[in-house]
Amino acid sequence: MAKCVAATGGLTITSLPTSTRLIMQAVVFTGGPGAGKTAVLHALRSQGYAVVEDTARTIIQNRRRQGLAPRPQPLAFAEEVLREDIENYSKSERLSGYVFFDRGVLDALCMFDQVAPVPRAELDAILTKYRYYRLVFCFPPWEAIYTCDAERDQTFADAVHVHAVAVQWYRRCNYEVVDVPKVPVSERCDYILQTLARGVVCTS
Repeated sequence: MAKCVAATGGLTITSLPTSTRLIMQAVVFTGGPGAGKTAVLHALRSQGYAVVEDTARTIIQNRRRQGLAPRPQPLAFAEEVLREDIENYSKSERLSGYVFFDRGVLDALCMFDQVAPVPRAELDAILTKYRYYRLVFCFPPWEAIYTCDAERDQTFADAVHVHAVAVQWYRRCNYEVVDVPKVPVSERCDYILQTLARGVVCTS
């Protein structure tokens, strides 16, 4: 059955007839910058899946167009990313099946926590409200493909640090972190879809 795809900001909405709709399953990609998350996200979109682009990159692009510094102060940046990620998650709840997120509410909350620690009770409330699929796909640092651009101005060492923080954070939030193998984009897509189909991580 053909899917109808419409873009709304960073969100790509895939609509299905009401009779075939399933509950949205939010699948998040995390890790440091430049590890290939966006390439896989776009490949999955070309296969008809609903995707949500990286909010932080969009904010930086918009600020550059306005002649502003790429990022505001850390707390203000974290608040803006969190606000946008919550909005994108809420929009996605109308969708069916898998929705793939290039980072998500919990990544934004991690940014926030590094500047202003989040109380455990508040964290638990957010974890309950904004649920993702229990397997989180983490894209490990990959120096061979790492490049900088107008929005990505971190060094590779910075990317390694962001990756380590993200892994620790998701484990703290009781998610199972799955390392995506360093293989071509099509094989990464296959690995993710096959892992979701099995519901478990197979190791060789």
